[in-house]
Amino acid sequence: MAEHHFYLKADWPGGRNNVGFIDAGQLKTKISIPTEMDGPGIGTNPDEMLLGAAATCYMITLAAMIERADLPLHSMSLESEGIVDVTNGVFTYKKIIHKPKVSLKGNAKEEQLEKLAYLTEKAEKTCMISKAIKGNVELELQANVYIED
Repeated sequence: MAEHHFYLKADWPGGRNNVGFIDAGQLKTKISIPTEMDGPGIGTNPDEMLLGAAATCYMITLAAMIERADLPLHSMSLESEGIVDVTNGVFTYKKIIHKPKVSLKGNAKEEQLEKLAYLTEKAEKTCMISKAIKGNVELELQANVYIED
């Protein structure tokens, strides 16, 4: 069994509304509480990072599945939305909605489009981050798959 280890170093000067810094190899950025939660809104925050992890994991997983299925990909993009619920002062990451837009080349067959639709669903269920948050954060998929004209 192979294991992959990832590391992150964080510096925080103290206090709720300060600005810290994280270094996780290729990801180096300032961090703070977002303005929507009455923070300074400098750099990124855990809400954006969780959304980013879920979105990039989904896209990479889907891309790999499309490649393995040898589908004639034309283009792929994604918009994702994270929803945080605040009830009685308790912050809960409630839901992530992925909205992929994936097109196949004009010469694609209907069976290939059906396979693509299936893979958009499968990628959301099998990506590592989706599996890690399953049962804690609701995941919704609003896929738009089509054959390019």
